[in-house]
Amino acid sequence: MASEKLIASNKKARHDYFIEDTYEAGIVLHGTEVKSLRAGHCSIKESFVRVDNGEVIIYGMHINPYEKGNIFNKDPLRPKKLMLHKYEINKLIGKLNEKGLTLVPLRVYFKGSLVKVEIGLARGKKLYDKRDDIRKRDLKREHERDYKIKMR
Repeated sequence: MASEKLIASNKKARHDYFIEDTYEAGIVLHGTEVKSLRAGHCSIKESFVRVDNGEVIIYGMHINPYEKGNIFNKDPLRPKKLMLHKYEINKLIGKLNEKGLTLVPLRVYFKGSLVKVEIGLARGKKLYDKRDDIRKRDLKREHERDYKIKMR
C-alpha cells in the first residue's frame, strides 16, 4: 500500500455536515501546481464540489502559485476536474438529486506520487446538532482531564 501524506484538510466540513459517504478522486493538475502542493501550499476551506455535464469539478480550491514558476503558473482558484469512475459519478448524481445532500472536499493528500482528494457526500447540520457535538466534545475532554488527574 502506498503511503499517504496529508496536504490539507477541511475540519469545517465535519463541523457543518454529517458525512454519509466518502469517495477518493484523482485531480487534474499542471506541473507547477504539483510542485506547490509538494511544498504544502493548498487550502480547501472555502471549496465545494459540483457535477457538471457528467464531470466532477472542484471550485474554490486555492493552490498558491509556485515561487520558482514563471509563465507556467496557473490561476490559483481555477476550477479543477476530479477523476472518478463513470459508475461513481452516476451514483453521485442519483444521490445529489435527494434533498439536502451536497459534495464537500474533506482532505487533499499524496498517495504515493499521485494527488488525491477525498470528497464526502454530506447532509447539512442544524444549529442544535452543532451545539450537541460541541457539548459531547467538551464532556469527553472533561472526562479525560478527570481521569488524568485521578491517575497521578
